[in-house]
Amino acid sequence: MALVSIRNLIKTYTRGPEQIQVLHGVNMDIDQGDFFALMGPSGSGKSTLLNLIGGLDTPTSGDIVVEGEHISRMSAAQLSNWRSRHVGFVFQFYNLMPMLTAQKNVELPLLLTNLGAAQRKRNAEIALTLVGLADRAQHKPNELSGGQQQRVAIARAIVSDPTFLICDEPTGDLDRHSAEEILRLLQLLNREHGKTIIMVTHDPKAAEYASHTIHLDKGELVDAPAIAH
Repeated sequence: MALVSIRNLIKTYTRGPEQIQVLHGVNMDIDQGDFFALMGPSGSGKSTLLNLIGGLDTPTSGDIVVEGEHISRMSAAQLSNWRSRHVGFVFQFYNLMPMLTAQKNVELPLLLTNLGAAQRKRNAEIALTLVGLADRAQHKPNELSGGQQQRVAIARAIVSDPTFLICDEPTGDLDRHSAEEILRLLQLLNREHGKTIIMVTHDPKAAEYASHTIHLDKGELVDAPAIAH
C-alpha cells in the first residue's frame, strides 16, 4: 500500500465572483522511501499540491490518504495534530527564530511532545549532528551562512522523526554550492535514513537528486507514474 495515496484531487479558490480551479483531478501514489521532485511552471499548482499533501490546506474535493488516515476529511484541529506527528517542513526561507540558538530552533517541534528538556536537547543534538552542524549548536541564525541556516531548518524538520518531509523550493535562496550541499543532504536522508521526501523545485539540476520527477502543468500531472489499482 502506498504511503500517500491521492485520488481525484481538486482545489478551487474563490476570488470575488470568480472560481479558480488550481488542481484538476490529480491522482498519484507516493511510496515509503520515495524522493519525489515536483516540477512545473509558475502557477501550475505545485505549492498548492504540496500544501494539501502536508495538511496545510484542505481540498475542494477528492481524497488524500496517508498511512490509512483520510487527512482530507480532518478538521483544522485534527490536521494540526496530525501535521505535528507526521510532517517535517522545509521552506525556501528558513523561518528560524533569530533570538534562539540553532539547538533551540531545532528543539521547537519537540515542545509539542511529552519529552523532557534533557531528551529534547539530546534529540536536537542528534539531528544537528546528522546535518553536519554539531559544532554550530550554540550559534544564532545571524552567525550562520544561508546554507547552514537551511541545514538547521532541515534538522528541525527531522527532529521529531516525521513520516515524510515536505520541501518547497529548499534551495531557492542559496548559491549553487550551498544548494548542492543541501540537495546531497536530502539525498542522504532519503537513501541512508529512509526518509520519504516530496520536493517542489523549478531547478532541473535539483530534480536530478530525486528518485522520481513529475511535472504539473495547469493543475494536471503530465507524466505521473501509473497508479496501481
